[in-house]
Amino acid sequence: MRLRFGKRRADDGGLEVTEERGLRVLHLGSRAIQSAMRMNRPWDLELAYTRAMMGFLMFNPLPQDVLMIGLGGGSLAKFIRKQRPQTRITAVEIDPRVIAAARTHFELPPDDATLSVVEADGALYVRQHPGSADIILLDGFDAGNQVEALATQTFYAACRRALKPGGMLVVNLWGRDSEFAEYFARLTRAFDGEVGWLSVQNKTNVIVFAFAEAGASARLDAGQPQRANLSRRWGLDLRGFARDFQWAEGIAPLLE
Repeated sequence: MRLRFGKRRADDGGLEVTEERGLRVLHLGSRAIQSAMRMNRPWDLELAYTRAMMGFLMFNPLPQDVLMIGLGGGSLAKFIRKQRPQTRITAVEIDPRVIAAARTHFELPPDDATLSVVEADGALYVRQHPGSADIILLDGFDAGNQVEALATQTFYAACRRALKPGGMLVVNLWGRDSEFAEYFARLTRAFDGEVGWLSVQNKTNVIVFAFAEAGASARLDAGQPQRANLSRRWGLDLRGFARDFQWAEGIAPLLE
């Protein structure tokens, strides 16, 4: 199965959905996988980096408002909606073709009281909505590259302002990106060093957790007793995430 949206050249932003052996995949302008869905488990998180992004549960297991910048196939939105229907999810996506693909081919449900998909510039949306989110999930790539407007010092600072007290920004970065060290440094500056990270699949992805307020390490320790129950309920290895979690000062191995 091969469904095309625009041309397939890697440099023109062509969107393509393919399916093989029960796995449906979204590509956007390159062979990099933007989203993946197992057809017999459409609500699960197929990709390891998306599961790692859910590591925010180690710090906040009951978020009320989650803001997603970058929709992809809607995997994170679907997963949160199924596992915690009380959480309000706003997903901001600039490309209408991506929204159409998520709805048509990746079983993203229509908007309702707890799910809203907004076609807009994520960088602008964040600036316009201060103090609105407990969690921001940032996964901003185009044709296999980090969207620069979603990785500037100004944007990261705006993300901090968009968080409620105690809120958290969760960012998916390419660990081997030539600009990785600079992006990480910008996050550290924007959040006054209150930053941690998880490496996924030998630095293919690095999930960065940036905290609006100090005290995140205490929250990580305090959440240990309920971590086993949360892991079972959400089907995630939160205990493994807690074991592998590193704080900003431990970033040196990733920069080698």
